[in-house]
Formats: sequence, C-alpha cells, structure tokens
Amino acid sequence: MTALTVRLPEEKHRRLKALAKSRGTPLNRLIDEMTTLMLAEFDAETRFRLRAERGFGNEERGLELLNKAAS
Repeated sequence: MTALTVRLPEEKHRRLKALAKSRGTPLNRLIDEMTTLMLAEFDAETRFRLRAERGFGNEERGLELLNKAAS
C-alpha cells in the first residue's frame, strides 16, 4: 500500500471528516471508496469511448441492429 499526502482546504477536510464519521468509517476508507468509484466511472467511460470509436462510420448498421432488436 502507498502513502499519499494530499493538501486540502481546511473546510473541505473538516467536511470529509464529518462525512466519514456520519458513515461510521475512517477517513482513509472513505477516500479509498471514493477513488474506487471514480476509477470505475473512468474505466466505464473509457470502454464506452473505445466501443463508440469502433462503431464510428457504421451508424446505419447500428440503427438496423437496434430496429431488429426492437422487433
């Protein structure tokens, strides 16, 4: 595991600590969960963009497949 130093405004730090406390979890775990969610979102967006690029120029075929699936 890697240690990371992050500089935050005092107010943001205070609010994050309050959020962690309200959820009954340590601040480190809260931040770990937040970064996990952000990375999952980034990975999903990346996969979507790659698939969209593969389909670029094939819009007509894509619409045919959608129509077929809707039938």
